[in-house]
Amino acid sequence: MKCNVKYFASYFLAVACLLSAAASRAAVYDDMIRAIGLGDNSTVANLLQRGVDVNSVNRDGDTFLMMAAKEGNMNVLKTLLSAKPKVAALNSFGESALMLAAIKGHLEAVKLLLAEGGQIDHAGWTPLMYAASMNRIEVMRFLMVRGAKIDAANTSGITALMLAAREGQTQAVLLLMEYGANINLKTANGYTALGAAKQRDNEEIVRILVKAGAKE
Repeated sequence: MKCNVKYFASYFLAVACLLSAAASRAAVYDDMIRAIGLGDNSTVANLLQRGVDVNSVNRDGDTFLMMAAKEGNMNVLKTLLSAKPKVAALNSFGESALMLAAIKGHLEAVKLLLAEGGQIDHAGWTPLMYAASMNRIEVMRFLMVRGAKIDAANTSGITALMLAAREGQTQAVLLLMEYGANINLKTANGYTALGAAKQRDNEEIVRILVKAGAKE
């Protein structure tokens, strides 16, 4: 059988072109991640103008917007938002850009993302839960004033108060109680805020909850 030299030459050339294009895209993606981490807004804007997909994701499903939300750089966030990303998208852990900004305590980023379509409540973990777990008081207060469901529970029945009690976040516990959190909610397995505090030996929170009438 005769080999078609021209065919194979064209085939290998096409493969080489595809590999080169893939390598170029990977390099540009890495450039974008680096720019976001450094807060290099001009590079972020330039890469978007060159056609980089603003909704690109990494292996965990993190978008560029989620990466920027963790950093809290407002200029970068605004530039990415101008490219109309999927603001309410969730990564493989069920986290949104708003949740990641909340857990980092980036209040202005939280405000911006909520204004641009971020969801304040949804199934699973919520921004309030994330903020409560790390004692991000100002973020918590903002979210609750804006209507966040204080007793929202994830799929395991865990609430923001349970998380705050477990993590020893006294201020977060007091703030949630101030806004009317139910101190006696239980998961299907009987897990409570008081039980969570006792489990982690958070004695101050145990005293606060018991004084308020909490039960196990």
